[in-house]
Amino acid sequence: MKLPRERFEYSAIVDRKPLRLPKGGRVAVWTIVNVEEWDIQGPMPRAVLPAPGGASVIPDVPNFAWHEYGMRVGFWRLKAALDRYKIKATMAINASVCLSYPRIAEAARAADWEFMGHGDIQTALHLVEDQRDVIRKSIDTIRTFTGKPPRGWLGPGLTETWDTLDILAEEGIEYVSDWVNDDQPYEIKTTARPLIMVPYTLEINDIPMMLIQHHEAHELFDRARDQFDRLYEEGRHTARVMAIAVHPYISGVPHRIKHFEKIYAYMKKKPGVLFCKGEEILDWYRALKGR
Repeated sequence: MKLPRERFEYSAIVDRKPLRLPKGGRVAVWTIVNVEEWDIQGPMPRAVLPAPGGASVIPDVPNFAWHEYGMRVGFWRLKAALDRYKIKATMAINASVCLSYPRIAEAARAADWEFMGHGDIQTALHLVEDQRDVIRKSIDTIRTFTGKPPRGWLGPGLTETWDTLDILAEEGIEYVSDWVNDDQPYEIKTTARPLIMVPYTLEINDIPMMLIQHHEAHELFDRARDQFDRLYEEGRHTARVMAIAVHPYISGVPHRIKHFEKIYAYMKKKPGVLFCKGEEILDWYRALKGR
């Protein structure tokens, strides 16, 4: 077992040396499209419509179909929006998607999106029998499909056990994003070699925003704009990383997509904004640190 302070030291951002992005950049913006497979033979990872009387039902047709809409329609809206603004995303992908929904995986590969490990199917790592086997299978499936292993990892639901980081490092992963506690990358110790934490987000993330907090659709743009404006201002002094995390069945629906598109229309007007994939942020930070 490794507690947080055994993995990384506390660091106040005001005490750090300034970080500089290439080309005078202030903010590195990375977009994470979370593409998952849900198993209709088990409980759904999330639900928008509970069964009558509070029953737990299998198969859970309405909630599976709600997610399936994202794979059939929503993903393609998100991709069209990102293509329009020339954004290459990082796709946090359940590796089984490469086999069950190859049309989606092929489109992402053709668009030069980054494939980021996100488990095999959408299940918390605490619930699998052999965590190392799941991680290894996820890496191998992505490697077979894309020709290269994923460099980054986002746990399903950001889940980790006490041993996850060590296993990820041992299996060749280079960066993780489960620790949403900073605006800049930092190093995490493991029993194998250090990992880099690339900042992800629970705030500019459509699951908490829309499914838990139940905001209106425009909150997606409003919150992203306000987050960006402050990071952009602070980025004059030291670089910041801004993540935008979306899911096809949430942000890819007709009544939300325009607000997703507005985020990029807004940010594209500002100089000093770098639109990156997670692995590009990793390489930049490593180069700065001489690693």
